[in-house]
Amino acid sequence: MKIICVAGTRPEAIKMAPVILALQKNTTFNVRVLATAQHRQMLDQVFAVFGIVPDIDLDIMQPNQSLPTLTARLLLKLDEVLQAEQPDVVLAQGDTTTVMTVALACFYLRIPFGHIEAGLRTWDIENPFPEEMNRVIAGRLAKWHFAPTNSSRDNLLRENVAAEKIWVTGNTVIDALQSVSAQPLPLPFELDAAKRLILVTAHRRENFGEPYREICRAVKYIADNNADVQILYPVHPNPNIQTTAYELLGGHSQIILCPPLDYLPFVAAMQRAYIILSDSGGVQEEAPALGKPVLVLRCETERPEAVDAGVVKLVGPQFDTIVRECQLLLDDERAYKTVARGVSPYGDGKSAERIHDILREYAAQCA
Repeated sequence: MKIICVAGTRPEAIKMAPVILALQKNTTFNVRVLATAQHRQMLDQVFAVFGIVPDIDLDIMQPNQSLPTLTARLLLKLDEVLQAEQPDVVLAQGDTTTVMTVALACFYLRIPFGHIEAGLRTWDIENPFPEEMNRVIAGRLAKWHFAPTNSSRDNLLRENVAAEKIWVTGNTVIDALQSVSAQPLPLPFELDAAKRLILVTAHRRENFGEPYREICRAVKYIADNNADVQILYPVHPNPNIQTTAYELLGGHSQIILCPPLDYLPFVAAMQRAYIILSDSGGVQEEAPALGKPVLVLRCETERPEAVDAGVVKLVGPQFDTIVRECQLLLDDERAYKTVARGVSPYGDGKSAERIHDILREYAAQCA
């Protein structure tokens, strides 16, 4: 059975890598890896960590590319590749433009599509933008829904997806994290061991403009008012983020601004962090497994399980809320210990194995 595994961004590569490796161990599968390169360098370095070399590379990204242009170019390229490859199954993960166009291209060509990390919902089509729409479309077109949690399964059932098309597998991000976090992971620069580290990641499209400026002002205020804190912020290359970050935070003695960290150094930074401020979906899944409190710089999340468990808190992009909740964790040891409990509601590290077994059973039925 020929299976094409698609990834376009760094988070997709992280979460697809365990699945690719699990499928490649099965000699009855012909596994092909397709990189759209929606994130070029960040995608490449993650694949290198896991020893994965793409068989097909669309190299799709162009500077300042709009969403309509990206979508159109991806759909045309994917149609061409899928017609040439004639796969039996196509897999993609998450909620990017890559995933949405893969699902649509497979639908047009009547190729069975499996959606990994299926069923995440905020029920607000504008937030996150355009990810909520992307995953809803992918969910409508999928043959297999590999849901990370029971809540995700319930979301799919609410949308009238047949129960027999849904499998709760856990999230493959925990597979990836477990495979690397046990080894020594050095950071590419020195941190002040006497200071508590706050790790920041912020890049969401819906926070562009004034919400992002509020985030930066809050980060600066926290640094200004806590001499025992050091802040590390790997800045996303998008000019909407980079320009403002360096304008508002550059040159501060307690704030380190750097390019995006490769996967292994980023895991090392999470391990070293005392608190994490982030609008990233993956960080909401990874950090609780490492026992790190996360303040989510969004008003909504499609990952409510960690919020319900009390190890992640939504603070939005509002200055006052970010400062108040971060200061509480810095000042109140009891409050800190409550959220730094090492709870992992997203998996046990065997998600890729479960996905493999489901596809192996499908292959046997088709034989």
